[in-house]
Amino acid sequence: MKFLCIATKTSIEVYAWAQKPYSKFMQYKSFPDVLHRPVLVDMVCEAPNKTKVLYASSMGFHAIDLENGVLQDLYLPSIGVRTTVTPHAIIPLPRSTGELLLCYNNEGVYINASGGRIKDVRLQWGEVPSSIALIGDSHVMGWGSKAIEIRAVESGQLDGVFMHKRTQKLRFLCERNDKVSTGSVFDTFAD
Repeated sequence: MKFLCIATKTSIEVYAWAQKPYSKFMQYKSFPDVLHRPVLVDMVCEAPNKTKVLYASSMGFHAIDLENGVLQDLYLPSIGVRTTVTPHAIIPLPRSTGELLLCYNNEGVYINASGGRIKDVRLQWGEVPSSIALIGDSHVMGWGSKAIEIRAVESGQLDGVFMHKRTQKLRFLCERNDKVSTGSVFDTFAD
């Protein structure tokens, strides 16, 4: 079954693809009034009949069980009082059963499906990335204002840095068939 997740200011909507004669996405589940405003949303299948909606907010990362609607806080970083979480990516780890790499601010943490830390290492970016994407099964790429960093997804080890001159904030970065696609946001109010 194909799903489409949409986050609004106060809710998360899940649509399922309906076969012929409809051939369109139809509303499957709705989760109104989520506790924290969703910034990112994704879905993960932990088992054949166990699907979760994952979302990130300015407080941390959360999960909603698709079948019963139970909300769970996956990871709430302990940061300063005035600092908020800027989530970048929710990355299901390749060849795992529900393990995730949660990227926020300039770091990433490894957790299991219930929110427990699975590794003592943190992925630490050299600068705060504007966009992050999983490249193949083994690497993650972060696009910062001065450089593109390539890191091993399992260990967080830096494997390569590509410097660039043009500062550009990317909102969308993804990989498909060894090709990286980007989408940028133009700041129309820049000085």
